[in-house]
Formats: sequence, C-alpha cells, structure tokens
Amino acid sequence: MQTEDYEYLYELEERFWWFVGMRAITAALLDPVCPQGRARTILDAGCGTGGNLTWLRRYSGDGHIVGIDFSADAIKFCRSRGHKQLAQASVTALPFAANTFDLVTSFDVLVQLSGASDETAIAEMWRVLRPGGIAFVRGAAYEWMRSGHDEALGSARRYSLGALRTRLERVGFQVLRATYANSLLLPLAAFRRLALKRIGLADEGSDVKPLAPGLDWLDRLLRMALLSEARWLRSSQRNLPTGLSAICVVKKTSAR
Repeated sequence: MQTEDYEYLYELEERFWWFVGMRAITAALLDPVCPQGRARTILDAGCGTGGNLTWLRRYSGDGHIVGIDFSADAIKFCRSRGHKQLAQASVTALPFAANTFDLVTSFDVLVQLSGASDETAIAEMWRVLRPGGIAFVRGAAYEWMRSGHDEALGSARRYSLGALRTRLERVGFQVLRATYANSLLLPLAAFRRLALKRIGLADEGSDVKPLAPGLDWLDRLLRMALLSEARWLRSSQRNLPTGLSAICVVKKTSAR
C-alpha cells in the first residue's frame, strides 16, 4: 500500500459503506462467541489506520486492545486516533509471549503475505492466543476476482473459503463458523471486473477511495446490502455460500 492508500483508509474507515457494513457482519459472527461485558485482551494483527481498534472496544470490557502493523504510515495514523498500545511489527513474527490474548483479529491481512508467509502468520496467531481464545480471520475471496485493487494493495493471493479453513485447521484451530460475505454484491463486482478484462481495459487502483460528489445515495444502497447480510448471519445456522470475502471464526482449544 502507498501513503495515499493509508490516507484514504484513515479518511473513510469510520463511515464508508464497505467498512460500516463489514463491521456489522463481523459483529454478527463474533457476538455469539465473544459476549460483551467481559474483560478481554485483544490483538488486531494488521491494524491499518486504527478504525477497527476503536470498534473492537465493544469486546474488550475492562481489558485492553493492542494493534500491530508493518507500516510506519499505519502506526502514525493509529496514533492520531489516540491509540497508544501499538507496535510496528510483522504478523509473521508477533512480538508477544505465547498465550497472551483472548481475541485476535485479522482483517484482510493474510492475503498480502507472499509464499507460505500466511501459514506462518496463522501459526503466530495460534501461539499468542490463550487456550479457549478466539480468532476472527477474513480474506478476499476467489483468485478469478483479482483486479487492479489487489495490485494497488500488493495482495499476493485471494482465498476460497475451503482453502482458508484448511490453513487454520492445519495449525490446530477448531473452526466455529465459516462463511462467505459480501455476497449480494458479488455479481455486480464480477461483471465490472471481468467485463473490463474482456474488453481489454484495466481495473486500476484501489477501490477504497471517496465516491464522486453526488453519489451519497450509492453509499447508502451498498451499505444496506451488507447490513442485510449481517442480519441474515446473526443466526448461527446460516452461512453464505459465496461472496467477495471468506471469513472463519476459530478457537484455540489447547496449549499444545
């Protein structure tokens, strides 16, 4: 990611339709296994500009929240939001002792790691979680959906839900929930990206940027699509069979 991408992220993270909607989906999946009112120590592994650090307070109670990111730009923006428990570090070598955290989150971070580094990062998440701790892992879905957005953000891969689940189970996690999300908008996104490729036009740049003036109605419409998915996913018996994001909620069952 370039400095400009972090500037857009910082500007939009609290109000842009995608962030608002995906936080609602995250809550629908995490609330049943992380009820509010309990003190938890939380790590956001790849915290970006810190919007999710603020939002995760709903789960921390009297505990504390730590953010790490490899980018100095990201850490700078986190500090400007008032966050203090931060570290500039890689998710493949977390600077924390084993069995430290009750909840670890990873929002679209593993997709940026090349080679087998994503498996190293997953093993690190398992290591720093306490037995009984929960991890929430989200990644962009489907290699065939790769676009200029991935190139702009330096994404190394996109996952199928099965591939993400297999990686998590391989290190010892128990999968509590596995679902796709951002499903209603998948046909529109696929048409846009694949149609552009078909006619030889590149889909360039990150999708995380302000909408053109006068398109507030579009932000509301797109947000409504994600909020409707969040309501659907509030039932633990419901998962979505396809979507732009692959999500797993997992548990560390032993210290090994």
